[in-house]
Amino acid sequence: MMSLDALAGVLRVQPGAPRPAALGGQRPDWAARLAIGRPAQSLPDLLGAVFSLCSHAHRLCARAAVDAAQGVDTQLADTLRGETLREHLRRILLDWPALLTAEPSADAARALAACPVLRDDACADNLTGWTECHLLGVEPARWLAAFERAPQQAFADWRDAGRTWLARGLRDSAALTDAPIAAAPALHVHASETALRALATAMTQDAAFTRRPRIDGACAETGCWTRLADSAPARSASDRFAARLAELVRLALPGGEGHLRSGRVALGPGEGLAWAEMARGLLVHHVQLDGQGDHARVAACHVLAPTEWNFDAEGAVAAALERLDPTAPDCARRVALLMAAYDPCVRYEVVGIGEVAHA
Repeated sequence: MMSLDALAGVLRVQPGAPRPAALGGQRPDWAARLAIGRPAQSLPDLLGAVFSLCSHAHRLCARAAVDAAQGVDTQLADTLRGETLREHLRRILLDWPALLTAEPSADAARALAACPVLRDDACADNLTGWTECHLLGVEPARWLAAFERAPQQAFADWRDAGRTWLARGLRDSAALTDAPIAAAPALHVHASETALRALATAMTQDAAFTRRPRIDGACAETGCWTRLADSAPARSASDRFAARLAELVRLALPGGEGHLRSGRVALGPGEGLAWAEMARGLLVHHVQLDGQGDHARVAACHVLAPTEWNFDAEGAVAAALERLDPTAPDCARRVALLMAAYDPCVRYEVVGIGEVAHA
């Protein structure tokens, strides 16, 4: 029986090692292996099960790609907003409290227990009030307005003066997360249908492309900081944490459904591509179908997820790992914060500093 690591993939992180040894490991291409010959209508549920950590986004994107191939219209925005908001909340409330500070936070635990979006028996009507009380300490629209005027300065000012558990945690880790990171080019292939068609061609012509993607021969990165609607330069892990928090606030406020972009392209008879800006970055699905309607079956399926861009062995995260000192006492924490800022959807192991970490 295959282990969970063999099924899901695992990243191998070696701080201080030269690329490509600094960051290695790839996920098996289960979409290409498992989808072939399956009924097209079953593809969303199949990919939602395979990519369980981001299942909602994969279901949405797979459905849109199949519909594009069959000439059917699809709307993603409302569902994409709600599910992306929930994923941001899970990361901030479940992962960040232990990541940002060594001390357990009772305030963070109370925030998690009270979060209306993560409680099955509650609606999100009072999310704005919850965000002010448990995360920001100030009115969300006011916080966001300041952030949009001067993202880095406004975030630093709030973090340094804030009294919430989140501001304190981000402040406590600032000495490590403010360090500059040499970013890769932002992935904006979804800004152009021409670029999306070229991407589909690359995926069909190169079986390894989805495991080691390139744009114009170069690595790229994708995340909350590379949205088409507001792509602010991200120079550090702190900037990437700030981008996630700002997007959470945008999605929680009225009108947030217009922030995330998604789309679909009918590439030809029985061939479609769909894309969506989801929690971890840009997700792309491409399908080719045999047959029509309920009798259509999957002839080819390609999935290009944010993790493959961000955690490429030659990309920005690998370059940042390469520059770390594995003998430094804070190296393990620097690695954990860096990985969380880019947010892989698979487990990772750290070697070379005597510790193992889990994403």
